[in-house]
Amino acid sequence: MKARIEALLNEIENLKAQKEQEIEEARVRLLGKKGEITKLFEEFRNVDREQKKEFGQKLNQLKTLASAKIEELKEKAQASAGAAGASQNDLSAPGDSYPLGSRHPVSICREEIVKIFRKFGYDVAEGPEVEDDWHVFEALNFPPEHPAREMQDTFFVTDNEQKNPILLRTHTSSVQVHCMETMKLPIRVICPGRVFRNEAISARAHCIFHQVEGLYIDENVTFADMKQAILLFAREMFGPETQIRMRPSYFPFTEPSAEVDVSCNICHGKGCNICKGTGWLEILGCGMVDPNVLEASGIDSKKYSGFAFGMGVERIAMLKWQVKDLRNYFENDLRFLKEFESNI
Repeated sequence: MKARIEALLNEIENLKAQKEQEIEEARVRLLGKKGEITKLFEEFRNVDREQKKEFGQKLNQLKTLASAKIEELKEKAQASAGAAGASQNDLSAPGDSYPLGSRHPVSICREEIVKIFRKFGYDVAEGPEVEDDWHVFEALNFPPEHPAREMQDTFFVTDNEQKNPILLRTHTSSVQVHCMETMKLPIRVICPGRVFRNEAISARAHCIFHQVEGLYIDENVTFADMKQAILLFAREMFGPETQIRMRPSYFPFTEPSAEVDVSCNICHGKGCNICKGTGWLEILGCGMVDPNVLEASGIDSKKYSGFAFGMGVERIAMLKWQVKDLRNYFENDLRFLKEFESNI
């Protein structure tokens, strides 16, 4: 046994394996369950009692030396592999590109709507989100007792019982009032912006959403002019084959008023789950500006006429990209937003 221990000590000291596979084979041959050193420990049981101390020390020395040598060879092999990998790096190669972000679908849709109406000669007007009762309601033919106020679930900033209370605007029609009060005629503007209504949040409704409203006032403006403008917009937004239909409706600030539907761009009017089998999709409300609204802003209703329209940006985006849950626009889920990278 002594001679075998001396031979193994000499072999371990001169061990020069370089590859990881060679080192692992040497470890198994020496220290594995059936390795040379393991066998010596098994034979140690049969050594005479007088020699156990001597052989025990030598066996422990042998095992410690073998383990240290294996670890040393492993470290050298890893360092050599790292140096070889570093030498293979091409310093002239371009670096890794950073991932691009994506525009929010509401912003994309709003900008597209604005771009379309700019082509038709409309200017863009914006106004405050915190407004007074006059611009949001009264100047738009909503007297205090008018039942239509119940259609607008309002967030009031000040006491709604006081005169001309302060509130969060429920529509961007308030910007149209500012335009009628301050701009020279004729007026042709669109008013994009964020609005607020005290509604329960669901897949079809939210307490915050975005609108784009339009206003055109000039001499001899007719319902036919409004219909043509909306038809041109629908075809620019949803495709040249798009058709529209108008259904009678009611808004306090327009008379006559209408709801506008477009032919479904998914099924092309044949009926599908998006349009609920009707072949039509509602996109906006419109109407001829009520003479009372013109007079409230100091415009002669006998000389001038006009039309107004309004649409929810989220609603247009839902139809354009077939998004079925309105809440997706407000949760900032990166998986959802990444789908719009190509629209940057």
